[in-house]
Amino acid sequence: MAKLYFYYASMNAGKSTNLLQADFNYRERGMATMLFTAAIDTRFAAGTITSRIGLEAAATPFDAATDLAACVLDRHRHEAIACVLVDEAQFLTAVQVDQLATLADTHDLPVVTYGLRTDFRGSLFEGSARLLALADALVEIKSVCVCGRKATMNLRVDAAGRAIAEGQQTEIGGNDRYVALCRRHFTEALGEEGVGG
Repeated sequence: MAKLYFYYASMNAGKSTNLLQADFNYRERGMATMLFTAAIDTRFAAGTITSRIGLEAAATPFDAATDLAACVLDRHRHEAIACVLVDEAQFLTAVQVDQLATLADTHDLPVVTYGLRTDFRGSLFEGSARLLALADALVEIKSVCVCGRKATMNLRVDAAGRAIAEGQQTEIGGNDRYVALCRRHFTEALGEEGVGG
């Protein structure tokens, strides 16, 4: 039976690289995959999953209105899909996560999602919360804090490197906007009152 997987990590842990490696492994064996990425992430070419080490692949962009199950099943009717891979899974809606679970449960299609667990305030994203509730397998991809401990939090910073504790949950950025930290250094950077919004 197919499963729904959630690979989660802080920023800059190699989530997209892992996804692209998984995609390559399927394709190398002659199996078709279907890749999705968040339309809101426009740091690189639209409809492309790009890793910091230079790997990239075309993907179907999704937003809150995208019916992921319908997209997959439409393509699956014309070409057997061996696996569905979703980057930036934190931006999924709860309904979309339910659609992905249905692909695994009813249509026997493995679905592997990659994303952040928490935002810059330490709060869960909607997609991540639903994946933590529904996924058959939860896999943490490790990243390292400046102190050498495991980084689990995403600190948002301004142009001068100062911590930002308020603002919209979603603000696209990379190393220029976010620093992966352990919980201790995240809390220290924001101050006790800043954690959790």
